[in-house]
Amino acid sequence: MNIKKQQGTTLVQRACANVKGFKALHNRLEKKIIVSGKSMSTLNNYMRCIAHIALKYNCLPTQLDLEQIEDYLLLLKKKGASEADFKLTVYGLRFLFRCEGLNDRAIKLPSIKRDKKLPVVLSPREMIELLKAPSLLKHRVLIGVLYGCGLRCQEVRSLLIKDVDFDRKVIHVRQGKGRKDRYVPLGEHLARGLKKYLDAEKPIKWLFNGKDHQQPFSPRGTQWVVREATKKTGIKKQVSVHTLRHTYATHLLEQGLDIVSIKELLGHAHIDTTMVYLHVAKAGRQIPFSPLDKLYPSEQKTQKA
Repeated sequence: MNIKKQQGTTLVQRACANVKGFKALHNRLEKKIIVSGKSMSTLNNYMRCIAHIALKYNCLPTQLDLEQIEDYLLLLKKKGASEADFKLTVYGLRFLFRCEGLNDRAIKLPSIKRDKKLPVVLSPREMIELLKAPSLLKHRVLIGVLYGCGLRCQEVRSLLIKDVDFDRKVIHVRQGKGRKDRYVPLGEHLARGLKKYLDAEKPIKWLFNGKDHQQPFSPRGTQWVVREATKKTGIKKQVSVHTLRHTYATHLLEQGLDIVSIKELLGHAHIDTTMVYLHVAKAGRQIPFSPLDKLYPSEQKTQKA
């Protein structure tokens, strides 16, 4: 079961139209999201999952008892819901219950263990292949900005033309995760590519616009560009938009930049989030090797004719 694919763009609208009290609930949660400083994408993700359960039972989730909630979560598992959808459903319900003054119900929801998986990272060679894979200049530059600046999907989509400062060689990332602004370096190579792209495509407002020039490039379109480019390269790793951000951070660390600077460039609130790249990067320590290679040193492999 993929909640996103089940008419994700209209799911909340359907709930507002068909479930009594859902529209008022949506408005209350929207206010809470704005006041708490969370992003609107967080609201959209939560509301999509809340709308899904509301439509199933034809009532607000706050009107369900704990057993019905557990049955619904079990159904998600049985129907093969993605891990991301299951987590968003639990997080969304927990946020809903707390906002509605039902803290005891929020506590009774299943706890979600944090992933201990290390991020997927591309090698420099793979990154070069990915950058040249798209046939359209716009798509090549989009991938270049994602990797070259370490941006999240929402951040690259929100970039305005005026956010690119060619004189100071920086890009202004406005209201990233946690509603924080930051500046990231704009390298010479990326600056040349952006100038060429702006001259050829002539976007009006957004750096990367959608089919309608008044709207930014869609999240689905951004993911599609990276996915299609990956297919062309033959890279077997699971590559997403966020993989380019992981790759950016890891490559910076491997090239000598300190972890605190990387934290600021990524816009992380806590250094612990950034520390994961220390487990991925091959920097500041001896590169791991196989003991098998020590049994057969390279000198012994080369035989004189």
